[in-house]
Amino acid sequence: MGAPAEADREESGGVRTALAGLTTRGRSFLAAGIAAVICAYILGQSDLRRVGLLLAVLPLICAAVLYRTRYRVAGSRRLSPSRVSAGSEARVHLRMDNVSRLPTGLLMLQDRVPYVLGPRPRFVLDRVEPGGRREVSYRVRSDLRGRYPLGPLQLRLTDPFGMCELTRSFSTFDTLTVIPRVEPLSPIRLGGEAKGYGDGRQRSLALAGEDDLIPRGYRYGDDLRRVHWRSTARYGELMVRREEQPQRARCTVLLDTRGIAYEGAGPDSAFEWAVSGAASVLVHMLERGFSVRLLTDTGSAVPGEGADGFAGSGQDSADAAGLMMDTLAVIDHSDGTGLSRAYDVLRGGNEGLLVAFLGDLDEEQAAVATKMRRRSGGGVAFVLDPDTWVREPTDVPAPGNAHEEGLRMLREAGWTAISVPRGAPLAELWRQADRDRLSVAAAGGEAR
Repeated sequence: MGAPAEADREESGGVRTALAGLTTRGRSFLAAGIAAVICAYILGQSDLRRVGLLLAVLPLICAAVLYRTRYRVAGSRRLSPSRVSAGSEARVHLRMDNVSRLPTGLLMLQDRVPYVLGPRPRFVLDRVEPGGRREVSYRVRSDLRGRYPLGPLQLRLTDPFGMCELTRSFSTFDTLTVIPRVEPLSPIRLGGEAKGYGDGRQRSLALAGEDDLIPRGYRYGDDLRRVHWRSTARYGELMVRREEQPQRARCTVLLDTRGIAYEGAGPDSAFEWAVSGAASVLVHMLERGFSVRLLTDTGSAVPGEGADGFAGSGQDSADAAGLMMDTLAVIDHSDGTGLSRAYDVLRGGNEGLLVAFLGDLDEEQAAVATKMRRRSGGGVAFVLDPDTWVREPTDVPAPGNAHEEGLRMLREAGWTAISVPRGAPLAELWRQADRDRLSVAAAGGEAR
């Protein structure tokens, strides 16, 4: 992360570079000296000419000496952490090492950061002894997710008289990744998770039930406690119960990124709420042991994702969450107008839980979403209400509008469809989805 500043200094003309580094004081001295020499030549005043030459030569000497100064200084940068959620702070640690045998003079250290992370940090470093080290740090914060470059690190050298300043840059960059906010969710049981939601796995046993009546032959090393004596007596050889075949429960999170489905921009917009909600569900399902897949309306997924998604177990779960958070950190609106590409991907038959975050739905796209439900074991849809997100929170949308009609179509198709008003907390809507599922199941039982 570090390199000598001397190696990256500007070489496009020594004289031009040195003169460009003159400060306001240096330029004033140079202009005053030239003016004094001209006046001394016109008036024939030799004393004034000597004063003018002194004023004009002083900044030039300072510029030449400063330009030829060869400090060998190594700089490095360290982010803590390198991945941070929106609205949280990260600390950047800078370290300067004097690797030469000569002490440095007064140094000004500054780092380039995007304006969304805050003002450009500047530090003044006193004389650094040979082999010495200086460490400084500053904080950055962004309410907008994304990937932000930090660097290059710059050193500003100045002479003791303040006549000249030269900037020398390092060549290294670092990247700060600001991921969406993740809201903790309660462990509820939703439709499509009946096959072992507790530990994120579903057991694939023989059709005879828990007491496996389709055993296999004994193999060296099998536990004798699994011997099935009834089958052993029947077949005349030692038989053991077939081991349970764990199959991980699956969950697909569908994020609607269509630009026409959302209005507004900024950290409090409807699209940012949907991205944050998708991130929260992805992390929650990974922690519960599900195989999780992220899908968008364009049919794309996370690079490196398998056919069944990422498995949530131990270190693999943390790595998978990091990859999906990095994808959501830079995700943006798509140019698509429909959800048909996502439906084509789901048509493969992933019989797991489908959690969708949808923007504004017209009748055609609501019909496509109803067909998605047939390809999943259970479906939960969070549909953002466009009326409350573009108007003031006190405004009440008129009943019977397109949003209500879309919710009705989804619910009739078997979705647990939740309307999302402006600023609603996902944790409460997540619990509401469970309550709605239970009430529908109870109503179905009474009808039967």
